[in-house]
Amino acid sequence: MKSCMKKISGFLDREDFVCPVRCVLFQTVDLEKEDIKIMRKNNLFKKTVAAGLVLLMTASLAACDGKKTDTKTEDKKTETKADKEEDVELQVFIAASLNTAMTDIAERYEKEHPNVKIVYNADSSGTLLTQIEEGARCDIFFSAADKQMDALVDEDLAKKDTVEDILENKVVLIKPKDGETKVTGFENITDAANIALAGDSVPVGQYSREIFDNLGITDEVNKMEINEGKNVSEVLAAVSEGSNEIGIVYATDAASVADKVDVIAEAPADALKTPVLYPVGLIEDKEASEDDTAATEAFLEYIKSDDAMKVFEKYGFTAYKADDASETDDKDAEATEEADDTETNAETETTEEAK
Repeated sequence: MKSCMKKISGFLDREDFVCPVRCVLFQTVDLEKEDIKIMRKNNLFKKTVAAGLVLLMTASLAACDGKKTDTKTEDKKTETKADKEEDVELQVFIAASLNTAMTDIAERYEKEHPNVKIVYNADSSGTLLTQIEEGARCDIFFSAADKQMDALVDEDLAKKDTVEDILENKVVLIKPKDGETKVTGFENITDAANIALAGDSVPVGQYSREIFDNLGITDEVNKMEINEGKNVSEVLAAVSEGSNEIGIVYATDAASVADKVDVIAEAPADALKTPVLYPVGLIEDKEASEDDTAATEAFLEYIKSDDAMKVFEKYGFTAYKADDASETDDKDAEATEEADDTETNAETETTEEAK
């Protein structure tokens, strides 16, 4: 401090020195000219001005340091916030019949979670199964049948404890909008000149063939002109565009293009005994980061939520709830029956011994 004041004092000795600081100091302390002369005589003037300059410099440096500190703090806050919202991309494999509803759900979810990007791979459940088995990256699998999901669980590719049936659908027979056909239901399906049908590796194709078997018309259907689609979307397109007289799809697919197709009939309950269920679950990914895993689990829970279920119902799906109570009742009934049999046998043995 003394060194700094000495340099400033020497600078103030110059006669040609004119400094705005002088004016500022004079006005601040309200000095008269006579006071200034006395101060000069006693060497107080230089000391006063020098001290004032040092104070001004010190205050300026402190202000600069304060701004730097604030900037560093703000930068640190920004970095922390960015770290918490790490961008994540989820690979979700979905049955083709889920595409419209799941697209709607993704838009809603991404709006609430801007750091999450959901990428869909929509195809037949059989095709998706093969892709996962061959090593394709997949975080969540949403199948149109238990068969494909069960296969992944058996191969330790799907996390069994996360798999759950959450939706139910119906199988329907359709024709082009206002199209002409003699077919009135599944029973006389062979009256059509041709039919669009999904392949037997596709869930809806498997359901269709189960219906034919139960109605005893498989041989007759196989003699028809069949346009086989690799997924339900291709079957729907073939009928809606008028390429085929009739076709078999899910009720939700028919509802999605109600302006292009008419539903002829729903599959009879006694013809399709296997419920059309949609299981969803996590796929094993040992290379996933903690952020990826957390984001995947969060989206899976959202798919199962009431908000998502409202979206599914809007597109014609029905929420599926496993009838645990019914299963428990059946087990209790079996246990009771076994107990009664044991008691009866014991009584019989006692009677025999008494004789």
